[in-house]
Amino acid sequence: MTLTTDDRGPEPAEGPGRQQYVLTLSCPDKPGIVHAVSSFLFMTGCNIEDSQQFGDHDTRLFFMRVHFSGQPPVTLEKLRASFAAVGDTFQMDWQLHRADGRMRVVLMVSKFGHCLNDLLFRTSIGALPIEVAGVVSNHPNFAELAASYDVPFHHIPVTADNKPEAEAALLEIVEREQVELVVLARYMQVISDDLCKRLSGRLINIHHSFLPSFKGAKPYHQAHARGVKLIGATAHYVTAELDEGPIIEQEVERVGHGLTPSELVAVGRDVECRALARAVQWHSEHRVLLNGRRTVVFD
Repeated sequence: MTLTTDDRGPEPAEGPGRQQYVLTLSCPDKPGIVHAVSSFLFMTGCNIEDSQQFGDHDTRLFFMRVHFSGQPPVTLEKLRASFAAVGDTFQMDWQLHRADGRMRVVLMVSKFGHCLNDLLFRTSIGALPIEVAGVVSNHPNFAELAASYDVPFHHIPVTADNKPEAEAALLEIVEREQVELVVLARYMQVISDDLCKRLSGRLINIHHSFLPSFKGAKPYHQAHARGVKLIGATAHYVTAELDEGPIIEQEVERVGHGLTPSELVAVGRDVECRALARAVQWHSEHRVLLNGRRTVVFD
């Protein structure tokens, strides 16, 4: 059947006043969800630019990401207020954002700065849709690096005795700066269960993928001694279970027998940077939805 212009509804208006939005949702899977969302957008004069959805037969949950556009009098506040009824009807966990919004992020680091430097550079050239509100470290090593990108640096030392106070200082920065995401860019401190809960779904970590085979100091040297053939890295949300949170992205690189431990470390740094940058980008573009211990990542 060929649709007429009237069947399709009004043509989307062009012009500088047209804004881009992203709606993400998850809810119990049942008929009518896509129809309800598309009907809502049609009735509010919005136009769907891209839509992706996934129904998980194991959890019986439905996930959806819709990129759409609208023009005044449509606003983000009005959309949120009017979509609440649809969300309630289907028991949705939903979020609605401006597509061009830049997520405010805090980067945390200890003594290895490759991921920090990579994220700061990508942000500076516009490759990541984020705004770095600050760098937090338990060591002063990267104060000059942060300053070179005109990013505030916060040195918060951590000891066995002051860990609660250190985490409270971090939370104060998060709340004061209206931070939406905290990234552990090789921050080598165990996060407390309480902080994991406070930042649930907003705390991303990166680690090498030798775990649990090679724990402790010098994992790449241990890997060299065992003759590994793949170097990997995993970016995931942080939970109380150490390095076992929902996985966002993984990256691997094949290596040969001729590489030295130092060369394996260099490969590992590059792999970690790539995996973490993708995870931060996808989270900031609202492409990642939690599905219990797993994630749904839309392209």
